[in-house]
Order: sequence, then structure tokens, then C-alpha cells
Amino acid sequence: MSCSGFEINPGPPWTGSPDPSALIFRGIHDSIDGMRRQRDRAIRFGVSLEKNLLQRFDPLIRKLGYKSRSEAIRDLIRDRLVAEEWLVGETKTIGVLSLVYNHEIRELSEALNRIQHEHLDLVVSATHIHVDHHNCLEVIILKGPGNLIKTVSNQLSSTRGVKHGKLTMTTTGSDID
Repeated sequence: MSCSGFEINPGPPWTGSPDPSALIFRGIHDSIDGMRRQRDRAIRFGVSLEKNLLQRFDPLIRKLGYKSRSEAIRDLIRDRLVAEEWLVGETKTIGVLSLVYNHEIRELSEALNRIQHEHLDLVVSATHIHVDHHNCLEVIILKGPGNLIKTVSNQLSSTRGVKHGKLTMTTTGSDID
């Protein structure tokens, strides 16, 4: 039997199975082939950073659980690519808008509901939570073009009486490996 130009001893004829050293060689060969395929997909490049920036970056990525700088940099690049996709109207985007507001402010709940009903094509779901006697948290999930999600989110967040609004957006990342 041949593997990349090397002959593999099939083992003693009476066992019907390959020699263990042949199996080890096959495993090493398969592992090297796997590394070559991964290497063909990945490109190595150098990055120059100021020393103090790197000294702050390394502890942060360790704290976040990254095993290497490469993994952290890949995620930073993906995050930026996803953020850029939001700007393109055709990209499927999902937004999660969190609003904190005082429910005792006159007509605020009605105004928030009205805005959501005006954009039923974007609003997928809304959850209302009573935080305390005065404050509520509303979490609204939106799906559609990123620019429209931002517009509706800004409209909801800037409604008189809303204390805090935070939009988190993402895409399916289908164009990002």
C-alpha cells in the first residue's frame, strides 16, 4: 500500500490488519494534510503595534478567554465587517433594542406601542419587564435592513421619558467565515 510515495507495510499476513507503525504514520500523514488544508485557507501577516497597546491587549484577550492573538484579531475583524454590513440596506440584520423608562410618564407606553405598530414589518417581538415600582424594561427584537432598524430604534430611544436606550445589532454573518 502506498501513501504519498511511502510504502506502508500491511502487517503480517496472518493478522489481516496493518502494522501499528503504519497506522501511526497514516495518522501523522492525515494530520499534516489537515494542517495544509487549514494553512491554505489562512493567510499569515504581520501586525505592528505600540508596546503599551499590546501590553493592554494581551491581558484583555486572556480575560475574554482567547487562546491566541489571532483568534482575538479575527473576531475584531469580523465584528467590524458585520458593522459595515449594517450600513448596506439589503443585508439581513437583527437588532435588539433595550429601553428603560418610567411607566408613570403620561402617554409614554402608548407612544412606544404606536411607534412599534407603525413598523410591524421590522418588529419581531417585544418583552416588557417591570423593574421596580416606577421603571420598566422593554426589549424589542427587530429584523430588516440595518438603516431602518437604526431609524426606528432612534425614534423609540428618543421618545420623551425614555431614560436609556441601547441597540445591539448583528447579521447572520453569512459572508464572513
